[in-house]
Amino acid sequence: MLDRPFDYIGAMQCENKILRKKVAEYESGERYQRIKEDHKKVLEEYRRQIERQKHELEDLRRQIKKIWSWCEEAYADALKEFEKKLDEMERALKAEQVLRIAAEQAHDAQKDANRMLRHELYEVKTALEDEKGKTKKLLAQLNRDYENSSIPSSRSVHHKKISNNRERSGRKPGAQPGHVHHGRKKQTPTQIVLLPPPDGILHDPDFRKTKKEIVKQLVKIRLVLDVTEYHANVYYNSKTGERVHAAFPAGVINDVNYDGSVKALLFLLNTDCAASIDKSRRLLSDLTGGKLNISKGMINKLCREFASKTEDDRKKVFVDLLSAPVMHTDCTNARVNGKSAYVFVCFDPGEQQTLYFAREKKGHEGVKETVVQDYQGILVHDHESTFYHYGTRHQECLAHVQRYLKNSMENEPSLTWNKEMRSLLQRMIHYRNEHADEVSLDLDVVTGFESEYHAILEKAREEYEYEPPGDYYRDGYNLYRRMQKKEAEHLLFLHDLRVPTTNNTAERCLRDVKRKQTFVMAFRSFESLDYLCQSKSVLLGVRKNNLNVYDAVVNIFNT
Repeated sequence: MLDRPFDYIGAMQCENKILRKKVAEYESGERYQRIKEDHKKVLEEYRRQIERQKHELEDLRRQIKKIWSWCEEAYADALKEFEKKLDEMERALKAEQVLRIAAEQAHDAQKDANRMLRHELYEVKTALEDEKGKTKKLLAQLNRDYENSSIPSSRSVHHKKISNNRERSGRKPGAQPGHVHHGRKKQTPTQIVLLPPPDGILHDPDFRKTKKEIVKQLVKIRLVLDVTEYHANVYYNSKTGERVHAAFPAGVINDVNYDGSVKALLFLLNTDCAASIDKSRRLLSDLTGGKLNISKGMINKLCREFASKTEDDRKKVFVDLLSAPVMHTDCTNARVNGKSAYVFVCFDPGEQQTLYFAREKKGHEGVKETVVQDYQGILVHDHESTFYHYGTRHQECLAHVQRYLKNSMENEPSLTWNKEMRSLLQRMIHYRNEHADEVSLDLDVVTGFESEYHAILEKAREEYEYEPPGDYYRDGYNLYRRMQKKEAEHLLFLHDLRVPTTNNTAERCLRDVKRKQTFVMAFRSFESLDYLCQSKSVLLGVRKNNLNVYDAVVNIFNT
């Protein structure tokens, strides 16, 4: 530790000596001369390097010039070759352009031709689809009969043989041994004829009369005119000039009058039996040996007279129908002097009462002043939308639905929902008929039917999405939408056993009017159709309440 200061001082002394030597050299100029000489040597060296670089640069310039001339020559040659190739390519391009333009023109022409062909193909396909739709519609119309539409069986050209599902027993037709004999009913004899024994029997001692007697009747009918002629002496008052005679009984007004027996016969023939006026008067004339030749005008007025005498009866039936829990209703068309008219029917299945209403218009105008207008019960009808605005609940006629489903099966054979729905309806109706006497149906069974109903409608939706209905035949699709929208109205019979499954009763009631329409072709006046409806309304009630309709009608005419 003590030696370090002396070393430091020694070093500093040495360094000081060196510095003093340098200062002396600078002061004497010797150091400057050396630096100048060294600088001169460096400058010379730089000058030599610059000269060398100048020579090298000159050589490079000459090389570059030579190389540039070579490049220019190569460029010129390459440019000539390029221009030559460019000319060849331009000529080829022009040729290609000519070919391309020709090809484009041919392509455009082909496109126009294809466009025309596609247009023609589209028109042909459209026309083909239209023709297919029309053919399908026409086939559906041609194949319509009483099994797949509302056409009555009487209008069907080709009737199928009605199959007999009963098993053959091998017995002969007719009464079977051991069964009670149901012979013809014997009548009270008006004349008894005792037949004599065969010849030789009375004088033959071997034959004796027994207690057994064989009785056989020969029934004949004949029409006897029962004519009551009233005579009344006329008394003359010489003072007052007054003439007086005894009063004739009620109904005896004209010189010749006909009581209810004649009127009832002609009325029933013309109205109930749908015989024409000419045939009715001819039959009566033949039965009386030509003595009674009733005028056509009188026969024509019988409906009006019968209707006027039974007005109170119809009012009572009207009130009774309003209180019925379930009522059938339907409508059919008629012809009056070449114009359309309509007949509405209302039927109570409980009390078996019926009313007909003649109307000039259909829809809500036709429903006015009928029982349907103010009815508050359950209406059974077909899919006529007008009836849905009346009553509280509704039941669609399933007979119509099954016929429409069969029509869909025949015209849409690729679909399966229609077959399954028809089978389901048949099973539901069969189950309902088997338990008709019960209070209500099994809820689990009904729920199962409803679930199956929904599943089939869902299948119908999928099938129509995959195969949409055409423009000409949409009956099956419309039926599916209607059954989907009106589900409660198609299945009400499962929840209320008072509700029938079909509207066949109302349709049967309208058959009488249609049968009359067939004979008359067209009614002369709307009043004639109205009187016919009023008369038939009462006749059905008379037939239900009386064993002898003729006597009942006679009493009505005689009142």
